[in-house]
Amino acid sequence: MDKTSKTVLGIDIGGTKIKAGRVLGKDVVQSSLSKVNPDDSEETSLSKLCKTIDEVMMDTVEAIGIGVPAVVDPDSGVVYDVQNIPSWKKVPLKELVQKQFNVPVYLNNDANCFALGEKHFGKAKQYTNCVALSLGTGLGMGIIIDNKLYNGVLCGAGEVGMLPYKNGILEQYAGSFFFEEEYGESAKVLYQKALDNNETALSAFRHYGVHLGEALKAILYLFAPESIILGGSISNAYPFFKASLQEAIDSFAYQKQLENFKIETSDLVDSPILGAAALCL
Repeated sequence: MDKTSKTVLGIDIGGTKIKAGRVLGKDVVQSSLSKVNPDDSEETSLSKLCKTIDEVMMDTVEAIGIGVPAVVDPDSGVVYDVQNIPSWKKVPLKELVQKQFNVPVYLNNDANCFALGEKHFGKAKQYTNCVALSLGTGLGMGIIIDNKLYNGVLCGAGEVGMLPYKNGILEQYAGSFFFEEEYGESAKVLYQKALDNNETALSAFRHYGVHLGEALKAILYLFAPESIILGGSISNAYPFFKASLQEAIDSFAYQKQLENFKIETSDLVDSPILGAAALCL
């Protein structure tokens, strides 16, 4: 049986919400949503998670995949220090959810889920070695090597945003922090202004592309991927930083390596849910 014909759940524990979806094939056929309150206790937030899952659960569901913005031990199923839920210091999430729903549960870091979702459902299908880069609040990265997700220790591989850069780290210049710090507005607001040809907004994305280009060069030096796939909310603005990004990459030392290298943008709808669901496949 084709693995993608399985009915599974994908759960995305995001910065402000928990989203659950029932996935059949490559489609999210039903979804549910609940808000995350950072002041919630561990018990309250776990109850919200289970309620959100329950809203899309059916007898035909064979497994549950969960993407978490945290350090994850996928073998023991314990998550540590979840950024957006401070009460989750050390939570045996796999055990708790399996006990509640009586199906296998798989966990991983949310950036890794993004990469795996692209490999199963998106543009990474055609590549043996590639990287998926999520451009949002931070700079999340998942790595596919020889057609398999590379986790590293505790799913910690791919933290390119933590590399030293200028007066801080790359994430400060290639995540949403950059726009707020340098221009006093969110990437979302500046994107809307760029669509109206606002010069300040267009300039902001040109400068952003230079910084992101340095991140991509670091990835090229480290992993030599066939492709880097951009996702996350800021990737919508790719047309506005494509040229400056390419200009930065043009200074890469090993030009032969770039001959077949491609930058792609994700076209997956509900990619966080599909990425978490891909853990089950």
